[in-house]
Amino acid sequence: MSFREALESGRFVVTAEVGPPKGADVEEMVHHIELLKGKVDALNFTDNQSAVMRMNSLAGCAIAVQHGVEPILQMTCRDRNRIGLQSDLLGAHALGVKNVLCMTGDHVSAGDHKGAKPVYDVESVQLLGIVESLNNGRDMSGNELKGATDFFPGGVVTPEADPIEPQLMKFEKKIRAGARFFQTQAVYDIEKFKEFMKHARKFPVKVLAGLVVLKSAGMANFLNNFVPGIKVPQELIDELKAAGKGKGLDAGMSICARHIRQLKEEGICDGVHIMAIGMEDKVPEIMERAGL
Repeated sequence: MSFREALESGRFVVTAEVGPPKGADVEEMVHHIELLKGKVDALNFTDNQSAVMRMNSLAGCAIAVQHGVEPILQMTCRDRNRIGLQSDLLGAHALGVKNVLCMTGDHVSAGDHKGAKPVYDVESVQLLGIVESLNNGRDMSGNELKGATDFFPGGVVTPEADPIEPQLMKFEKKIRAGARFFQTQAVYDIEKFKEFMKHARKFPVKVLAGLVVLKSAGMANFLNNFVPGIKVPQELIDELKAAGKGKGLDAGMSICARHIRQLKEEGICDGVHIMAIGMEDKVPEIMERAGL
């Protein structure tokens, strides 16, 4: 069953994220692909996450296809103009990549090449429109293609943003532009997420709750202070502190598993997207603890 079919079937879907290497050695990435093969419904490959230069998402996706794992191509608008974006999409489709997550992308000021020129020829809603156009057999300028694509397009949303109204407006724009599924920014307040899902359920799209694995109280405080749209509740920070020295990661894994179990048992959303950020080897254990 493909990722698209799994979502459309109504089954609780699990995706995870893999960061391509900063270098040409793909051994660790391949290890993570094989580790998660058969355990998740699809694997996201990040596109120069946080504007830090790495191997591109397309290469990661192509390697995943070779290893029998369905990938989700993350594509940001930061680094390529509309010609480059469309060209990469056509290339991805030819390599067997059928899922694409459209994002605007973190600004270069956040990354390791601060002198780079950000492109942003289009933004995420327009990129979704481009994917829709390619699926209909035409490029962004209306020129006919020799063979249409068949992408399953998705977007991102930040359910814990404050204020939430701009996010809801963008969410609806993305749906009108063709988004069929959403993977969210990190969710830690499940009750607040339920309020977002009441709005999301008005639309014919699937939503996967993003879950970033916490490894310490310090990491939780960093997210609260420096990452917009993420708010780790104080009770979770206290739980990480109470775990004791060297046991923060184990507590963070338990928190993640508990949230997965609640989201699934209460039918709050359509699945989860687990972001272990350098700890991909922990994902199978988290899923086991969650009863998946």
